[in-house]
Formats: sequence, C-alpha cells, structure tokens
Amino acid sequence: MPVTDVFGRPLRSLRLSVTDRCNIRCAYCMPEADYHWLPREHLLTFEETALLVDAFASLGVTRVRLTGGEPLLRRDLADLVAMLAARPVLTDLAMTTNGILLAGQVHGLRDAGLRRVTVSLDTLRPERFQALTRFDRLDAVQAGIDTAFDAFGTLKLDMVVVRGVNDDELGDMLEFARSRRAEVRFIEYMDVGGATGWTPQAVVSRREMLDRLAERYGTADPIVDHVWAPADRFRLPDGTTFGVISSTTQPFCRTCDRVRVTADGQWFACLYAERGLDLRAVLRRGAGVDELRGVLAAAWRGRDDRGAERRLEVAERAALVSPEALRRNVHLEMHTRGG
Repeated sequence: MPVTDVFGRPLRSLRLSVTDRCNIRCAYCMPEADYHWLPREHLLTFEETALLVDAFASLGVTRVRLTGGEPLLRRDLADLVAMLAARPVLTDLAMTTNGILLAGQVHGLRDAGLRRVTVSLDTLRPERFQALTRFDRLDAVQAGIDTAFDAFGTLKLDMVVVRGVNDDELGDMLEFARSRRAEVRFIEYMDVGGATGWTPQAVVSRREMLDRLAERYGTADPIVDHVWAPADRFRLPDGTTFGVISSTTQPFCRTCDRVRVTADGQWFACLYAERGLDLRAVLRRGAGVDELRGVLAAAWRGRDDRGAERRLEVAERAALVSPEALRRNVHLEMHTRGG
C-alpha cells in the first residue's frame, strides 16, 4: 500500500548503490587523498537487495536506479539486474555510471532487463577530464556512450557544471548529446558529501545556464512533464531537449519522492541527511518483506526532510562536510551514499 510522508510526498523512487568503490576520483566528489571503504562482508548480497526492493515496492516504489560508487565494478551485476527485472511492479530499471567499463557490459545488462542508462560526463576535453577525474579515460567513456547508444537507441548524460572548470562547455555538451540521441542534464554544483572544496561562487545557477544557452540557440521553453523528477526539462527552438537539476539554487524538496540505500544497507531519505537507517541489521536478523515494510513505512510517514531548502537558508554557506568528518563517517561520502 502506498505511503506518504509529513508533506504528503509519496515513496516512488529508489536509488540503490551496489558498491562504494569507484575507478575515478572526480574533484567535486572524491577530492581528498585518503578513503575508507566499506568492509566487503557488510555489502548486501543480491538476494538481500532484492528482498529490500520487494519491501520498497510494496509501499509504492516503481522506479529503481542502480548507482555506486561505480556500479559496473560490482561483480556479476547483470545477475542482480535480471532478478529485479523479473519484478513486474518495477516500471523503470535504470543505472547511472561513469561509462569507463560500459562498452564491455552494456549489452549484457540490456539483455538482463536494464531499461535505461545515464552516463556522468563533465567535459569533452581530454586534459580537463584527466584534471577532473585524475585518470586519462575519456576515450573509454566515449566508447561506452557509443555502445550504450547502440544498445538502447538513446541515453542521458549528466554534467555537473562548475564555474571556471567546465562552464564554457554547455553548448559543446549539448551538441555531443544531440549527435548520439542523448538528452543532457546540467547539474548545479552541490555542497554534499565529498564536495569539500565547494563554494557558492563555484555554482552556475539554472538561470545563468539558461541565459548562456539562449545566447547561442535562442530562448528555451519549459516542458511540462507532470512527473516527479529532479530535472526541469526545456526545449530549444530547434526542438532539442535538455534538463537542468537546480538543487542548489531552486530546490525541489517538496516534490522529492526518492530515497537512497547504500551498498551496506543504510537507508537515507535525503541526500543531505547526516544519519541513515540500518536496514542491513534488520535483514540479517531474519526479517521478511512484511517486517521490512513496517520498518520502512514508519520511517517514511515521519519523514520531514527538506535538506536542500534548509541549506538555501544558510547565510554563510560553505561546504557541508569537512575532510575530518568524512574520515570519521564513511557514509557521508557521496561515493558511498550513491548520489
């Protein structure tokens, strides 16, 4: 039975991290030198993960997105995809990846039942890619994108826009996406997790992005989708569509219907939440779907999270989490939480 929280928000979307490991080190996500990884024995098995999905689905979740870290680092991921794809209640089963390993796995994942892929790509320039990620793998990402296009016929690209880093590539990324029948989503730089170098000055707002694109293409008109989604979508005069996720300057907390579960079973009802709910402990004491449903329903009904809105109210806003705090609590890291 569907449930709603304090603000009447339903529970519809689950972001499911399958690993905290990553094969790049993006400057806005993993900028520090040292990382603490989840013990492997703490990671949920695929059977435990599927049981959790059944419990969430019983409360209204119909959309699941696999995340990380880098989800393609999880061994035998196609087996989990097949398990989840066999559940008719799930109307959408997607994955977000950095694309480096995508070319070798995407057809197998599609055949297992994966329906959509989103690739994170913040620059098209090799030297910038290496500076941002600390790895020279742009060719592998582009090969993965091309293979995903071959497998699905379309995909989405996510670009985190940071002033002075890649904000001069908005039009170039739009053209790249259009050439592969992809839709790009420009994301405002957020002050969460490992964004320890975040400053307000580094944020390029939605308004500024739209103004810059208008100078090159003409004014973009908003698209009314009537769906609860993080991106506001727009259409250019030539018909090209794109999205903007403006969590930093224009939060959408009041329509947020998604939660995150880490690879070790911590449930976070908000990206800005300091603490999660330990579902692994509930699972490993033998709980079935009914008991899990009760735990999840009680937590969701009491949910009043408005993390991004509350951050917007902070007068002297700086990075949310310090390097010292990250060392003390690995679950504050975005690569653990599954942004």
